[in-house]
Amino acid sequence: MAKGRRARESGLRAVPLERKEANEFVARLHRHHDPVNRDKYRIGCVSGDKIVGVVQVGRPVARALCDGETLEVVRLCTDGTKNACSFLYSAAARVARELGYKKIITYILDSESGASLLASGWEKEADIRGHKWGCPSRPRTTTAPTCPKQRFVKYL
Repeated sequence: MAKGRRARESGLRAVPLERKEANEFVARLHRHHDPVNRDKYRIGCVSGDKIVGVVQVGRPVARALCDGETLEVVRLCTDGTKNACSFLYSAAARVARELGYKKIITYILDSESGASLLASGWEKEADIRGHKWGCPSRPRTTTAPTCPKQRFVKYL
């Protein structure tokens, strides 16, 4: 069965969202991240009349990956609706491709399987060691996990 057909049969559809709407969803349901301060675009996933997930895409957080041709999924959050994660990862990649980007990346915790990413055609690119932000001359605080992560990529 084609990927697009699965999403249609599950009743999922994409909708545009304002950052405020996406951030409210993330603040309410994301397990380990706060809402974002900025992004390039965001997409909602709707089942019936209910928003069941959001994806927010922006510039890569790592300066070394900011090449003008790469975007990063900075937040993906769902209420657990089946296929919503894969639907949103696919939608984010399609929009990035249409905007002329060459690749899109995201990070997941080492404890997560990446099944939704693999199902939507992404591939694991690297294991990333966890680290704390900041240094003595520029201390920072974060609520984000500092544990090891995996970086996934989709070439567009």
